[in-house]
Parts: sequence; structure tokens; C-alpha cells
Amino acid sequence: MILWFRHLSQESLDSSEWTPFIQNIWYQEHYMKFVYLLQLVLVFIPSIFSIRFLNIHIFGLILIGILVFILHECLHILVIKQKGDISLTFSGIFFWINTNAILSKARFWVFMSLPFVVLSVVPAILSFYVSGDLKVILLFISWFNTLISASDMINSVLIALKPKNTLFFRGYVRVGKGILKMNGPLN
Repeated sequence: MILWFRHLSQESLDSSEWTPFIQNIWYQEHYMKFVYLLQLVLVFIPSIFSIRFLNIHIFGLILIGILVFILHECLHILVIKQKGDISLTFSGIFFWINTNAILSKARFWVFMSLPFVVLSVVPAILSFYVSGDLKVILLFISWFNTLISASDMINSVLIALKPKNTLFFRGYVRVGKGILKMNGPLN
């Protein structure tokens, strides 16, 4: 079930087993500043590489941006839709997808990375093989998705640094064997 703009119910966690995903208090408090800094750098990337998106009408760019955003969120949902309930909320300019499912390291990394790979990396690579307006559109898709993926990119790196048998649940991690439900082990 997808809850639109509502939060999922809170689950109690055993703090002896589950620790915050980002354990450093200073980094927890300043995480979004790193995201904003990355986004600021990304805003200037087109001008650094002398890429101009003005060849395409502004209405077209806005429409492409909206479609990229929707596809970005759909790719996130695709990875976790069968695992549990999903909540789509927003805070400021950011949309957040939460689930009540416990995710393995691999699934959580794919959850965070898939939209970046599909909508940033692939169009950037394809742009080398085309020219004209199509090249500009592919570069815009790649740039815009990278811009909205700033938090995902930082999280993907942090996920990759965790041990192989790490489980993830709503901003908390647990290192250990087996997948657990909130009320006990599955097997």
C-alpha cells in the first residue's frame, strides 16, 4: 500500500540491535548541508562544461523535468513495492520515500542507486552517440536527475561502506544474520 503524503506508523526498535544509519551526531545534524552543497556544485556543472539547455523551449524543459522526477520516484518504488507499505512525504523541496520493510544492504543500495544509474548515467553515456537537440535533452535529463539525486548519491556511498550483512530499517541499521520482522525472526 502506498500512503500519499502521510507517515507510516512508528515501530519500536530494540536500540541494543538497531543503531542510527548515520551514527556521528555532527554529521546527522549537518547531513542536509552536504546535500545542499552538492546540489550547488551540480547547478554549475552545465556552465563549467559549456552546456546550454536554452536550445530547448523552457516549457519543454519543465515538462521533461517533471517527467524525470516522476520516473525517478517510480524507480525507487519499483525496488521496494513488494517488500512492505510505502509512504511518500515531503519536507521543503525534498520528497522522501519510506517503507516499513527491513531491507538488505543490496536491496537498499539498489533502492538508492537505481534512479541515478538509469536517469543520470545511462543518458550521459547515450549523449556521446547522438547530436543536436537529442543530445541536449539527454544531458538535461542526466543533469536534472543528478541534481535531485544528491541525497541518494551520498546515501549510496554510505550504504556501500556498511558490512555485507547489514539490514536497514527507517534510518537504522542492524548488522547480523537473517532477516527479521519487527516482531521476531522469519527463520
